[in-house]
Amino acid sequence: MDGIVSDPDGSDSTPAGGWAFRHGPETVAGDKFQLGSTLDAGVLLLGRRTWQLFSRLWPKRDDPFSVRMNAVPKLVGSHTLTNTSAWANSRVIDGVLVDAVTHEHRDVIITGSLSVVHTLMAKDLIDEYRLLIFPTVLGTGERLFPAGAPPALLRCRSAERAGAAVLARYARTAPAD
Repeated sequence: MDGIVSDPDGSDSTPAGGWAFRHGPETVAGDKFQLGSTLDAGVLLLGRRTWQLFSRLWPKRDDPFSVRMNAVPKLVGSHTLTNTSAWANSRVIDGVLVDAVTHEHRDVIITGSLSVVHTLMAKDLIDEYRLLIFPTVLGTGERLFPAGAPPALLRCRSAERAGAAVLARYARTAPAD
């Protein structure tokens, strides 16, 4: 609830890590962000750390949502990763992240990857945010909307209960002319 997004699964071993999983499996299982057909026609964009974590988890799964996650084309923003064979349909972006996104003709979907999100936020390249808001206050950690960043003008498109959390969809609004 306080905008902290650090270590939701506990893989970074922070003191408050794993907070998303404390609310039961129904909150975090399956297509929790309602990506559905967007995954079928879009491209997944991940930073190196998130890609490495996901590449150890998703290829082993075979439920319907996992099949979609494994099939979607994946772009990885990294200056150090060279081998993406661990997760099918993955490739490292050749060049600048912002350029790759602005030249992409498909919907670009980002899950996790806070550094990627912050880079695209700074260039006003995010059209929609799908946020799972948990009934948890962490107090410290990295924020989705960092202090000192320009105001984000958003319009609520929907909000609905998703297990113990609320899935809220916000669209970017155009600045006043």
